Amino acid sequence: MVKNNISNIMIIFGGTGDLTHRKLMPALYNLKYQKILPENFAVVSVGRRDKTEEQYRKEVLESVKNYSRFDIDEKVWQDLSERIYYKRFDFVYDNGYMELSSFLKELDENYNTKGNRVYYLAVAPEYFGIIVEKLYRHGMVNNETSWQRVVIEKPFGEDLESARKLNKMITDVFTERNTYRIDHYLGKEMLQNIMVIRFANVFFEPVWNRRYIDNVQISSNEIVGIENRGGYYEKAGALRDMVQNHMMQLLTLTAMEPPVNLDTESIRDEKVKVLKSLEIFTPEAVEKNVVRGQYAGYRQEDKVSPTSNTETFVALKVHVENFRWAGVPFYIRTGKRMPEKSTQIVIQFKPLPGILYFKEYKNLLPNLLVIKIQPEEGVKLQFNAKVPGAGDITIQPVDMDFCQNCQISNNSPEAYERLLYDVMRGDSTLFTRWDEVEYSWKFVDAIAEAWKDKTPDFPNYQPGTWGPKEANELLLRDNRMWWNV
Repeated sequence: MVKNNISNIMIIFGGTGDLTHRKLMPALYNLKYQKILPENFAVVSVGRRDKTEEQYRKEVLESVKNYSRFDIDEKVWQDLSERIYYKRFDFVYDNGYMELSSFLKELDENYNTKGNRVYYLAVAPEYFGIIVEKLYRHGMVNNETSWQRVVIEKPFGEDLESARKLNKMITDVFTERNTYRIDHYLGKEMLQNIMVIRFANVFFEPVWNRRYIDNVQISSNEIVGIENRGGYYEKAGALRDMVQNHMMQLLTLTAMEPPVNLDTESIRDEKVKVLKSLEIFTPEAVEKNVVRGQYAGYRQEDKVSPTSNTETFVALKVHVENFRWAGVPFYIRTGKRMPEKSTQIVIQFKPLPGILYFKEYKNLLPNLLVIKIQPEEGVKLQFNAKVPGAGDITIQPVDMDFCQNCQISNNSPEAYERLLYDVMRGDSTLFTRWDEVEYSWKFVDAIAEAWKDKTPDFPNYQPGTWGPKEANELLLRDNRMWWNV
């Protein structure tokens, strides 16, 4: 049963935007469908477009039909739609906030939401500080008699300096405890499963270290290009858009030590220790261990400079400098317009000594553990076995393959369902703490600074390929290769 203390009004700034229609509203419908959404709940969307409430609800219905993992149940939809409201005003001006404050008090009376609020900032980053300051000025943040939480989408700043300024602006009003920096990757089923795989299986944790692991490969690849996001992507690039947040989260969950317990802060503490242990690159190390690329045709995309040096691909070799991982390279790769859409972590184990089968059969493949995060969710273990039959022994790699979403297609819970519910419950385990953001930016800023004065030879890879040839050379010089499993 849902407890009353999660009763709340969710206010979505950017209520007419793509994120709201594709992710947030379908997630709220799915929670309602599963009877998880609190009874005492309403949602107020704020946007600048001129719409009636009826128009807005019809548009939300179409979005739910298109993007929900459940079919429309008329009774469920009717109950939810009556709780959806639309307010039109410009985030910059005070009048709208004054009206919003009065309206929220009315809804508190109607839905018995006790003044609890979730403010979701589904807007461009330049509005984060403005909206937070206006909410505070108009008395809509009062943690004494109720709770108010703010949810912020990436990017959290453009570099360490801007992130620090933004963080102070937000936490001065909401406090760190009530600030939820969302990284939707952390809501994905298999990302949450990484800790279970590691710490709930006796045969994995003892070998999860430098004695048995040769290297770790973390890849997140997309078939699509920038999809009408040229204005944003020109400022971000793959380094800030993916490496600073998503890829760092994958790295920390893979490399972290076992937490002392499973509470929020203990897990976050271990993730931060990994980020603190990362080798910060010198300009010489960036030249040697970081590859950037841009796909042919990027400069012709809408809102992209015809001479753009923005990277759409990054590959890098990093080291976690602690006792567990000393000497084990972590190879990270992310790119647009790749041959396939996939996010996965590949653990390559060390070969056995060159005796017995490893002496007789020179081409034996290494053991691999593959954690598949999207679109397929599951775990695959590759090991060597004999081909059935009499005569000479023939050895081939075989797989133990578990796929948790193959039978139910795309009906696996959406990341935003879990994350929105966690915000209502006040559980910040799957959200990014400030020091995680801080150390991620320190790492990324060193790379960006080294790139600043060097002009890359772009474009340097064709759409549908695995990025520039230098990405393969990054591993070949270590006698390794990328695993496209």
